[in-house]
Parts: sequence; structure tokens; C-alpha cells
Amino acid sequence: MTFAIGGGVGAATWAFRPGTSRALKQPWKVWALGVGGLFGYHALFFFALRLAPPAEAQLVSYLWPLLIVLGSALLPNEHLKPHHVIGALVALAGTVVLFFGAAGFTFAGAYLPGFAAALAAAFTWAIYSVLSRRFAAVPTDAVAGFCLATAAFAALFHVLFEQTQWPQTTGQWLAMLGLGIGPVGAAFYVWDIGMKQGDIRILGVASYLAPLLSTAYLVLAGYAAASMSLGVAAALIAGGGLIAAKDLMTRKT
Repeated sequence: MTFAIGGGVGAATWAFRPGTSRALKQPWKVWALGVGGLFGYHALFFFALRLAPPAEAQLVSYLWPLLIVLGSALLPNEHLKPHHVIGALVALAGTVVLFFGAAGFTFAGAYLPGFAAALAAAFTWAIYSVLSRRFAAVPTDAVAGFCLATAAFAALFHVLFEQTQWPQTTGQWLAMLGLGIGPVGAAFYVWDIGMKQGDIRILGVASYLAPLLSTAYLVLAGYAAASMSLGVAAALIAGGGLIAAKDLMTRKT
């Protein structure tokens, strides 16, 4: 439902920009990458959440920023330097501290299928993100098509593997609408722009801010308590980002 909203909002903008719908006319490789990345990552991630404890599954899946940094070395005209890898590892350490401070962890063998799905999800998102750079000429408007196709596949998998649970309150409907417009909508469009035009190594490291910001929001909203581990995680993630962005900060203008 949220992918349908995100794709629908993107497609709706075509009415104000005649001709942009032509962005959907792409080779099959582009569609395979776009839909495979969006649908593949989320399908694997949700399977991981069903088969393993959520916190542990999320921690494993959050290897994708490090994989993006490492994968950027395979791109033409991209040069991976030691401080990029060090920054990514420091930020990853901060994420580990963040998750371990929030819950007791158990990596029991019974959860291996879930951890495997989470690891596959991490590789899927990293591959999608890195290879997007190779298709830099593809307009970001095509992402609307990827989202709508993902919504169709998600509906099929929902029928096959899940029980339908409709939102019960107005607040839940509004939350779903907000997810479709933001995290499952605008986020994918700006991520596409960033992967194609930005510094992919720094963006990869900066992605570790996502779990930190979500945890900080829970603290501000009163759903979680501030802790020493949160402060340490913030310092490590911010420090890792600064290390990775060393070139930008020392570049002469």
C-alpha cells in the first residue's frame, strides 16, 4: 500500500511535467535492477523479521552501508581510500552499540534462516544502490514505475504469505499515508539522485544515521529512554561520517 502511494505520488507529478512519463521506457536491465532492488530488499527484510528477532535482523541488514562503501571501488572513476573504509567501520561499530544497548541479543542457530534473509537483503540493497551509478542516465522519474511494480509484486506475495490486517484507526491510516509519501516515497527518489550524482562512499557511511535518528526520535517522543549507549553510538556514527568525509572537509575552495 505504501509503495502504491509512493509510486502514485511520483506519477502524479507527470501531469505538471509533460513528457516525463517517457522515463518508463527503459531496457529490461534497468527494470530488473529497479524492481529487484526495491521489491527484493523489502521482501527479504520482512522475511527476516518473521524468521529472526527484529533487533538482530535489523543489525545484520545494516551491513548494507558498509557494502555500498566497499562496492563503490568497483565503479568507474571511483577511488576507495582507507579513510572511507575506516569511517564505515567506525559508524558500523556505533550501530552495533546502538542496537546492543537497546535490547538483549541472541544469535541462536534456530534463527539462521532469518539472519540469512537479512544478509541477503543487505547485499540486495547495496547492489541496487551501487549499480544505479552505472545507469546514471536513467531519469529519477523511472523510480515511480519501480515503486508501482513493487506494489504489485508485494500485493501478490501478501496474498500468498500473509494475513490481511487493515489499519484500525484514523491515526494508523494517516501513518500509512505518511510512510507512502516519505520513507517509502520521497526517500527512494532522493536516494536515486544521491547514488547517481553524489559521493556514493560518503552517502553510504552517512546512512548509518538512519537507525540513530529513529532511536533519537523515539527518545524525544517518550517511547524510549536516553542512555549511555545512545550517546556512544551517536559519537561513533558521527565520527565515522566525519572520517569518511575527510576529503570534502579538507578540499580547498
